[in-house]
Amino acid sequence: MTIRIYVRASTKDQDAERALDDLILFSQNYADHFIAYIENFSGTKLNRPELSKLLNESEQGDILLVESVDRLSRLSQDDFDTLKQQIKAKGLKLIVADLLTTHGMIQDGMTNEILHVVNAMLIDLLATMARLDNDKRRERIKQGLLRSGYKPSGKKANTAKHERIKQLLQVETMTREEIAKAVGVGVAKLS
Repeated sequence: MTIRIYVRASTKDQDAERALDDLILFSQNYADHFIAYIENFSGTKLNRPELSKLLNESEQGDILLVESVDRLSRLSQDDFDTLKQQIKAKGLKLIVADLLTTHGMIQDGMTNEILHVVNAMLIDLLATMARLDNDKRRERIKQGLLRSGYKPSGKKANTAKHERIKQLLQVETMTREEIAKAVGVGVAKLS
């Protein structure tokens, strides 16, 4: 059995490894072997490089250890259902360090079945709360910006780049693909 530790933070400015030492210490109570998967990626996205790697490398009976449910998911309900299916298909046992009822899932036994049902409900509830918390935070930020009078100006057009594209198109010595590559835009932007 391998314990696969997953730690995540949303942005590169945040410390994804903040809880890693505690999770390593926790895992040493149950197994000698662990692998850590660390990434800075939004929990609202299902397809995350390190999480995908973890799922691909996992084997039946391995443990997926996370600090809390919101480190694993701030996904929509459909995406969270997909993630749960992927975890189940790999035969992983999901252990959440701050959800004590999941700790009993490490050992096999009769009470394990009861804990499995209870934990599934608790994890679903916590994942929903994490997503709602994220949604509320975004709404509060929007409200605060509105009240402050902030008006987003949007991305400014790169007029120099547009002029260069016009010049190259008029000369007609390069293909559209060559122009796009030279200027650093996609071919669709030339239309």
